[in-house]
Amino acid sequence: MRGNGRKSIPQWPGKPVPLPHAKFALDQTTMQTPFPTISWSEPGSEFSMRWRSESGFQPPKKIIVGDDRLTADTAVRLASEGSSILWRGDYHNARQLLQAMARRFDRKPRKPAATLREAFNLHRQAQSQKARILGMLLIPVDAGHVIPLRRAPDVRSACIEAYGPADEGYVLSLRELLGVIGAHEWRRNGVPIAALGGDRIHPHYGVFSPVRGEYLELVEQAPLPSAELAFDIGTGTGVLAAILARRGVKKIVATDMQERALACAQDNLERLNLTQQVTLVQADLYPPGRAGLVVCNPPWLPGRPSSILEQAVYDPDSRMLKGFLDGLRDHLLPGGEGWLILSDFAELLGLRSRDDLLAMIDRAGLVVLGRTDIRPRHPKSTDASDPLHAARRQEVTSLWQLAAK
Repeated sequence: MRGNGRKSIPQWPGKPVPLPHAKFALDQTTMQTPFPTISWSEPGSEFSMRWRSESGFQPPKKIIVGDDRLTADTAVRLASEGSSILWRGDYHNARQLLQAMARRFDRKPRKPAATLREAFNLHRQAQSQKARILGMLLIPVDAGHVIPLRRAPDVRSACIEAYGPADEGYVLSLRELLGVIGAHEWRRNGVPIAALGGDRIHPHYGVFSPVRGEYLELVEQAPLPSAELAFDIGTGTGVLAAILARRGVKKIVATDMQERALACAQDNLERLNLTQQVTLVQADLYPPGRAGLVVCNPPWLPGRPSSILEQAVYDPDSRMLKGFLDGLRDHLLPGGEGWLILSDFAELLGLRSRDDLLAMIDRAGLVVLGRTDIRPRHPKSTDASDPLHAARRQEVTSLWQLAAK
């Protein structure tokens, strides 16, 4: 790096390969944003490199170099003491080390909880600690998203999709890199959606994957109050807009704040040949105007997300839920309906009561016309080893039909 008197990390020999171009303009996030510089020592030299973290982890303060001789017990001890480990060994050995470190956390006895809310708080605390420790195993990446380690995979396409082009090298946690690779596979393979006749939705990195089909089934089956115009608030992958279009709604305006989500929705709508029916708008909740149907599937848990990947799960102070309810009356046509898709998981965990939800609806000048419920069918709902199993087995997902008073 310039101006710090330190050496850049040496570039490992390798033949330059052209990078693929991102397909959508909205997906052109780049690494031109200034990322913090981290520094460390190796025998006889000082090195510096950029730090990358979509999970919001702060740059490591202390870095040591590790290789294939490092054991999982030592790695966990070093990470617990605040030392990040920059890997210089075989890539697959690093993956095995990370798995061994994770097993040590999973074997720890769980502290008993008196209530489901306490169980949830303990679970989040344990997951946060586990993520912090596992996030301290670091991988160097050269310019062009090339990993300079033995037996390293070609991750260029995956990293381009998540980060955009990289004109310089950087360091990130191996755990985050594996998440990027996994997201690339989800995007490449897609998720079959029964409510779309088995057609696939292809989630992008940082956009919530619609793997829970029960709430999609609710939207597919509820009687339409209007087939002229609908708003899809917080569209994400675009799956709800696609279902409404397939059901015959003539025009859907789908909004989202995140460029990643809009690029993902555009990709999926093009794949499904639905771009003539669906217009994408970057907006904080509502587009201008009124519609006969307004649909919203906000994050189901009130709380602060710890990473970009949790933004579809946690809604700080129920901001999106309250914003949807408070704005719905002013965006409905006479006789129109708002469909709120919401799980009662937060209620079961003691994070929000049913009375709280009904009070929000009433204060927004709305009435409940009806509610359709469905039980979840995802694997965690029957996994007795899950620390939140007592809540998951009782969970109900609902489509609330709302109208102006």
